[in-house]
Amino acid sequence: MTDAKTLRVATLNIWNRFGPWEDRLRAIRAGVCALAPDLLGLQEVVRLAEGDGDGLDQASAIAEGFGYHTAYSRAHDEQWFGNAILSRWPIAESRAYELPRGGTEERRTLLFAAIDSPFGPIPAFVTHLNWKFEEGHVREAQIREIVARIEALPLPGGFPAILVGDMNAEPDSDEMRFLRGLTTLGRGRSVYFQDTFALAGDGSPGFTYARRNPFAAHLREPDRRIDYVLVHGRDERHRGEPIEARLCFDAPVDGTFPSDHFGVVATLRGG
Repeated sequence: MTDAKTLRVATLNIWNRFGPWEDRLRAIRAGVCALAPDLLGLQEVVRLAEGDGDGLDQASAIAEGFGYHTAYSRAHDEQWFGNAILSRWPIAESRAYELPRGGTEERRTLLFAAIDSPFGPIPAFVTHLNWKFEEGHVREAQIREIVARIEALPLPGGFPAILVGDMNAEPDSDEMRFLRGLTTLGRGRSVYFQDTFALAGDGSPGFTYARRNPFAAHLREPDRRIDYVLVHGRDERHRGEPIEARLCFDAPVDGTFPSDHFGVVATLRGG
């Protein structure tokens, strides 16, 4: 847990239940224990219906014993996996929004949770966008929908919205440039989200999908930064300002990496 004036936010795509899940679970939980994030967004989270298979609930398995409140949204038609939020503080409400499919068969969602924090209500969002390299146009539509949902929430004076997730897009892609206030996507308007790693990282590329991870290496994809902790706008009281950001869940535990992705953790100014 962070001090009284800051909060720590992290994100990790946990890679469904692929690979040696039980070993990976121990590695993920070791990372959670070491980081003690106040908010943790997870993607590719399996939660099976009661009586379905072994009843696996990955968010609960990760959160067990740490005192977190959890929210979950399903994000796939045929398999029970989706997005989850683990919160140090109570979750007043949560809901899921479906994102545009752009003619593809993928079903993606945006999970919203209203966090009852010491800093006031925090609107927290977790998402996971279409993954194929050639589907940037779909991610653009999904990003526009996400922004519309965030900006439609009536939260006057509230903490700036926090958006985390696996965007499957690099920082210089049009969809991420739009979020960072660097392009309009041809719609004549801009938005601004603070990319915490770009603003407060260590100056490294910050690759979150990298060949040094054996769970990712076999696909022979290029190293890239596609996982983010983002903060909406600039607050007059400097709430949400990134103080520090770095990779996390990026080293093996007892020889096993936590996931095929690395995570990102950011320390934000609370007030």
